[in-house]
Amino acid sequence: MTTARQHAVAPAGAPADRPLVVVGLMSGTSHDGISAAVVRFVAGARDDRPLPELLSFVQQSYDDAFRARLLHAIAHPTHPGDYTRLDFELGDRLGAAAVAAIAESGLARDEVDAIASHGHTVWHDAPHATWQFGQPAVIAERTRCAVIADFRTRDVAAQGQGAPLVPIADALLFAGADWRALQNIGGIGNVTIVPPGGGVAGTRAFDTGPGVGVVDAVVRALRPELAYDVDGKLALEGACISSVVDEALGQPYFSAPPPKSTGRELFTPAFVADFMARCRAVKKKCSDADIIASAVELTARSILLAFERWVPEPVSEVVISGGGARNPAIVQRLEALLAPRAVRQFDELFFDGDAKEAVAFAFLGWLHLRGLPGNVPAATGARGARVLGTYTPA
Repeated sequence: MTTARQHAVAPAGAPADRPLVVVGLMSGTSHDGISAAVVRFVAGARDDRPLPELLSFVQQSYDDAFRARLLHAIAHPTHPGDYTRLDFELGDRLGAAAVAAIAESGLARDEVDAIASHGHTVWHDAPHATWQFGQPAVIAERTRCAVIADFRTRDVAAQGQGAPLVPIADALLFAGADWRALQNIGGIGNVTIVPPGGGVAGTRAFDTGPGVGVVDAVVRALRPELAYDVDGKLALEGACISSVVDEALGQPYFSAPPPKSTGRELFTPAFVADFMARCRAVKKKCSDADIIASAVELTARSILLAFERWVPEPVSEVVISGGGARNPAIVQRLEALLAPRAVRQFDELFFDGDAKEAVAFAFLGWLHLRGLPGNVPAATGARGARVLGTYTPA
């Protein structure tokens, strides 16, 4: 039997005759913390479509000071020493989250084949460059497990967008009997269009625009005591200022055809400040709730625009996940705007939707160990299919 330590000699092409256990780590653009999922992949009907068994899932929030440092590193150039310290410190935090998830699963560390870490995107300028914090060597030292990381770089090197990467899991693990759209509403929104029965052929994906990134930034600016709009209560009390949303949707990104990706580099603090200022300029006696409702409408309508402009497939079902899927204000608007398509929670069909992206990166780790491609070229625009990630031995 091949063990995690033997993978240090031959990390790719792991034997298909036994399940592999991979820990997926995700730190997303919402900057709220780390998600860690321990997943056992057992043989499925096809060699490239294992059945994922979620053994444990933990979330660890960032403290305010660390979150502020991450946000500052992304928004403002700083000294290389600050970047490298953050890289190592985040690696330690990611390692701690992995240790907690492994303990929760009841497995011993030597039963884990690898840890697959997305890290945290600090800069993304595809197809020119991409950069994720979360030093894999530190994760390996903290956990004593092999680590697969730096998933986006190979796709970008192949002239791809390096994003979105979750579509491979959508295509091979989460397909339906009919055309299905899987809409993630994290800090950035992205959608995967999956043909009946799944498979990479026919699958497309792209970033739709802001997920909850702008909404959360507006909430924090207006109500510093809140990290986000709990249960969408503030948004539901407000009235959308449609002209401001219309203006924001005039950004060139929304009219650009896929494949495409975006991030905090576009929806910057300056973008958020301008959006709030425009709301106040257009509407007299503009309330905080009105601005938050307008930010929610920006997210919902950007998703609608993506479907209207770039999704000709006969999608009958939109499966939502991510932090925005927990916001009733966003969900209500999506249900109204996307009708007659059914809007369903990922949880209804599979497992805890908050774990989806961490499970997807665990799957990318599984693909790496099997020596199988992890990108969907139709989604990223890469020159071809590539095995993604770099391997750090235990």
